[in-house]
Amino acid sequence: MRADLRLALPAALAWAAAWLLAGAPDLAAPATVAAWLITAAATVSLLARAVSGGSARLRTGRLPSVVLAGAAVALVCSSAFALGHLRHPPELEGGRSRAGEALVTITGVAKPAASAAFGADADGQRVTVDAVLDSFIAGDTRTQARAPTLVFATIAQGARLPIGSSFRVHGTLTPLAAGESNEFLLFARDGPQAERGPPWYLDWADTVRTGFRHTTAHLPGDGADLLAGLAIGDDSSVVPALHDAMTVSGLTHLTAVSGANCAIVVSAVMLVGGALGLRRRLRVGVSVLVLGLFVVLVTPEPSVLRAATMAVIVLVALAAGRPSSGLPPLCLSVVVLLALDPWLARSAGFALSVLATAGLLLLTRPLASVGERFLPRWLALAVAVPVAAQLACQPVLFLLTPQITPYTLPANILAEPAAAAVSVLGLVVCLLGVVAPSLGALVAWLPWLPSAWIAAVARFFASAPFAAIPVPDGALAASVTVVLTLLFLVAVFASRRHPRLAPLAGLLAVLSVVVGAGTVAGGALARSAAVPRDWQVAACDIGQGDAVLLHSRDQIALVDVGPDPRPLADCLERMQVHRIDLLVLTHYDRDHVGGLDAVIGRVDTVLVGPTDGPADERLLAELRAGGAQVADAARGQSGAFGDYRWDILWPRAASPLAGNEASVTVLFTGPLRLIFLGDLGEQAQDAVRAANRIGPVDVVKVAHHGSADQSERLYGDIRAVIGLVSVGEGNSYGHPTDRLLGILGRVGTRAFRTDLEGLIVVSGTSATLAIWTEKGEPP
Repeated sequence: MRADLRLALPAALAWAAAWLLAGAPDLAAPATVAAWLITAAATVSLLARAVSGGSARLRTGRLPSVVLAGAAVALVCSSAFALGHLRHPPELEGGRSRAGEALVTITGVAKPAASAAFGADADGQRVTVDAVLDSFIAGDTRTQARAPTLVFATIAQGARLPIGSSFRVHGTLTPLAAGESNEFLLFARDGPQAERGPPWYLDWADTVRTGFRHTTAHLPGDGADLLAGLAIGDDSSVVPALHDAMTVSGLTHLTAVSGANCAIVVSAVMLVGGALGLRRRLRVGVSVLVLGLFVVLVTPEPSVLRAATMAVIVLVALAAGRPSSGLPPLCLSVVVLLALDPWLARSAGFALSVLATAGLLLLTRPLASVGERFLPRWLALAVAVPVAAQLACQPVLFLLTPQITPYTLPANILAEPAAAAVSVLGLVVCLLGVVAPSLGALVAWLPWLPSAWIAAVARFFASAPFAAIPVPDGALAASVTVVLTLLFLVAVFASRRHPRLAPLAGLLAVLSVVVGAGTVAGGALARSAAVPRDWQVAACDIGQGDAVLLHSRDQIALVDVGPDPRPLADCLERMQVHRIDLLVLTHYDRDHVGGLDAVIGRVDTVLVGPTDGPADERLLAELRAGGAQVADAARGQSGAFGDYRWDILWPRAASPLAGNEASVTVLFTGPLRLIFLGDLGEQAQDAVRAANRIGPVDVVKVAHHGSADQSERLYGDIRAVIGLVSVGEGNSYGHPTDRLLGILGRVGTRAFRTDLEGLIVVSGTSATLAIWTEKGEPP
């Protein structure tokens, strides 16, 4: 049970250096010089020691490890220094946007984009796609680059952006902070113009992927959406609701091609080669070639690169007659990849891939040995594998999403066997889609069945009670997880040499888990029980966006759905909302409609404002497909909701307005009087004021998250008691602005902000108004 950790220190130090330089590129030059000097000094000392004491002394002591670590760090620093001027060209830095012409090479699969990403009307399909910025021309200045860039563009319906192809795009280039996965955002003003096609091998891979999609197009439901992701890592067809279910149930890693897929490919080639009588080195060579083609097919995501590099290292060692396994190939693959691309150090996918593999190598056997005391050996091993991977990855998961997903273990135990079947059968279908499409379409039902099973498992556990329990402090939770893992390792590995230490460490680990789980579960129950049962209004804390619930006589209304499905789903679960009688979508910006997948299939009636292009129409089509009745909202319309009457105050019927200025403005009158202003600006607010006699209200949903573009005259007329400001913590817009807060203060309206108070609940009537906030007493 001893682990070979000789290369662990070089890999860890190389990772630390790469992580630092990715966020502070100006340090690359001095760090490179310092690293090489330290490596040279350690090498000279090592050679001097060898000369004076012979080869025996060369193999002992810590100097060899120092030399290896220094060399690894020096290679990473040199790469960061050599590539830094292309990754973030000084001419394009400075934090300001620039207009010009960009030449980009597509590196990812284009995905539909929300209309909020675009500032103007656009026909066709709006997409985002990962690319590399090759050059940028602004005025008479041409800048060469090699920078990862996220492109927002509009393409003609049915048009494609093949991976590896190059396009010219006119638009605005916006730099991001150092250390981000992308260096720039590029907002295209016109359609991309093709410059050159992909090289032959990428064109081949695109043909195979397209054939796979056509071969499986006839398959139904979630199984079809998930199949391409499980088989070839293409998750572009996975709808947001299913993606969220996979995330909450801890199954997202199944759609990221990794070591298991590479192992299947290599094993298949080696077995077939052995059956054909090929010599070992020839089989290894063919395996490396096929593995390279597989990486091209599934696209070189960080997890794929890590798995493939590690597999190549193992194969090369096998060809040399020195079989290698365990941690050394993993550590060496980390050093190699970071030396080629230091910015991988900040990739969450790369980190999770490395940690999951390390967890499987280090923890699976100890966990299985513990489990065998209570379970059959096969079941203990089946449980140990997902637990080992989860323990290793959990600190990073807490940093990415501070929540506990208690059903991850059973979900993985149920889904993992099916995932292996999809991987094998999916590759078979992939090949048949090229050589025999009709046969491939028939065989596609075989991997569809386990794919549908995985999707059903994900949705089942994601909809279970307390499927995602928020953790107040992600960094603290990550630290506690690291300590617990170390205690467990001490308890297992010290059992022979230190028989008294092992039980103590195990007891501390168990107690910590029990106390931590009890604290989190108790906190979740307390949070749920603390919400007033007689609530009338609930402003969900969903970040920079709007999502406000109304409750009356067991009926629910929802005004807007926020930017993302997951926060809204959490709020609906917390407020015990399962069905929505009335949904109002004020307009179609991402921060108001991005969370729509959380409510599709759960809505009876929808009131919407004027659409602004095909993307908006597709959203309404999805609502209709989910069983909702969709109606255009216009001034003069009214209806009943529980004890309330609702009236549409804006926009006028057949209005030419669109976007913020056409935000549906609705007044609810009943036990409380409430008005929702969407994202109206000052001129539109004055138009609403002139067109309607509103009078005083109890609650106003402040327009546009508290921007400065507000009408003091309107707020003075309605003189709301409470002003709800739905706004994201630390947002880059400066919302809510001092001007808005000043207006509310002067008219006597008390502001409540979701960025400071979290969930905000209003209960009672106009005469007995009561406020409850998630984060303690309201100010």
